Amino acid sequence: MKRDSTCMEDERVDQRTCLICGDRATGLHYGIISCEGCKGFFKRSICNKRVYRCSRDKNCVMSRKQRNRCQYCRLLKCLQMGMNRKAIREDGMPGGRNKSIGPVQISEEEIERIMSGQEFEGEANMSWSNNGDSDHSSPGNGVSESNQPSPVSTPSSRSVELNGFAALRDQYLGTPVSTHYQYLPHLFSYSAHSALVAPQPRSLDPQSHGLISQLLCAEDLEPLGTPMLIEDGYKVTQAELFALLCRLADELLFRQIAWIKKLPFFCELSIKDYTCLLSSTWQELILLSSLTVYSKQIFGDLADVTSKYSPSDDELHRFSEEGMEVMERLIYLFRKFSQLKVSNEEYACMKAINFLNQDIRGLTNASQLEQLNKRYWYVCQDFTEYKYPHQPNRFPDLMMCLPEIRYIAGNF
Repeated sequence: MKRDSTCMEDERVDQRTCLICGDRATGLHYGIISCEGCKGFFKRSICNKRVYRCSRDKNCVMSRKQRNRCQYCRLLKCLQMGMNRKAIREDGMPGGRNKSIGPVQISEEEIERIMSGQEFEGEANMSWSNNGDSDHSSPGNGVSESNQPSPVSTPSSRSVELNGFAALRDQYLGTPVSTHYQYLPHLFSYSAHSALVAPQPRSLDPQSHGLISQLLCAEDLEPLGTPMLIEDGYKVTQAELFALLCRLADELLFRQIAWIKKLPFFCELSIKDYTCLLSSTWQELILLSSLTVYSKQIFGDLADVTSKYSPSDDELHRFSEEGMEVMERLIYLFRKFSQLKVSNEEYACMKAINFLNQDIRGLTNASQLEQLNKRYWYVCQDFTEYKYPHQPNRFPDLMMCLPEIRYIAGNF
C-alpha cells in the first residue's frame, strides 16, 4: 500500500536541516527550507523593517546555538540563501503570500540596501499591518531567538524605529491586555520628523513609572554578602579562588531566582516556561548584574583577589585564542557600561527584556512572553528618552549590549 505523498514529504523535511542555522527544518518558508526560528526571525525583521549591526566583521557563525548572537549576520544569511521577502503576507497573518514563490537571488547592492535600511526609507510614513513581532532578547539579539532578547534587534535610525511604533500601534491599540502591561499611548504619537527636532523636556508616562517601580521592587540592590577582601601579600591558591567564585556564583544565582519570583508577571508564567527561561538565561542575568549594579564589587574587590593568584605556565598555555576573544569582548562591554553609567531603572528593564525571551525552545506560551517583552522594551525606551533627552542613541546603545552579553555568557 502506497503511503500518502504528504507523509512522505513530511519525512523528507524531517531529514533536512535549516539552510540558515542547521537546526531541524520544518518546511519551505519564504522560498527556502528553514526552521521555525529562522522563519519567524526573517518575518519579524522584514515586517518591522529592522536594521541591525554586527559588532564583529559581518561574518559570524550561524548555528542553532549561535544564531541569536548576531542578528545582522543572521538576516544577511537569510537574504544570501534566497529567503524571499516578497513572500511575506502584508497583512501579517500566518502563511506566505504565495506558496508557489521560491527562493530569490538578489544583488549584493540590494542586500546592502536592505541591511542598511535604505530599502525602507521610502516607506518611512507607512507600516506593514503586522503582528509587531519583536526579537529580543539580545543584544542581541540580540537582542533575541534569544536568544537573543531576543538579541537584540535594535534599529539604527529614528525613522526605522518609527516603523515599528506604527505597526504596533495599528495592531495593539485598543487590544485588551492586563492592566500591568498596557502599551504606552504617547510612544505612538511621535512624528516621522521628530529626530530632526531638538529634544523637548517631557514627563515620564505614568504606566512606565508604574512598571519600572514594580521591577525595582523585585530587585535586591544591596551589596553582595560574599566576602571578597584579602590581606596584602597573601598568595591565593587555585582551590581558594575556585571556591570563592563558586560561592559568589551561588549568591548571584540565588538573587536571580528570588528576583524572578517577585516579578509582577511571575504568577502568569507556567512552571515549564519559568523553568525554561531560568535555565536558558541565568548566566546572562548574572553577567548583566555583575557588569552593572555589582560592578564595583566584581571589578574591584574580586579583581583584587584574582590579582593575587598566579596561574601556572600550563594554565596560561591552555588559555585559547577563543578565551582571549571572550575576555576582550568582556572588557569592551565593561567599558561600555561604565561609559553609559547604567541606572538602576535601565538595568531592571534590560534584565526583564533579556529574561522574557520568546524564542527559547520548549516554551508553552511564547506569544505571552513576546507581548511582555515588548512592553518592557518600550518602557525602557520611554524612560531613557525621558531621563536622557540629549542622548538620542542611548537606548539603542543599551539594547546592543544584550547580544554581547548572550555571546559572552554562552562561551564561559
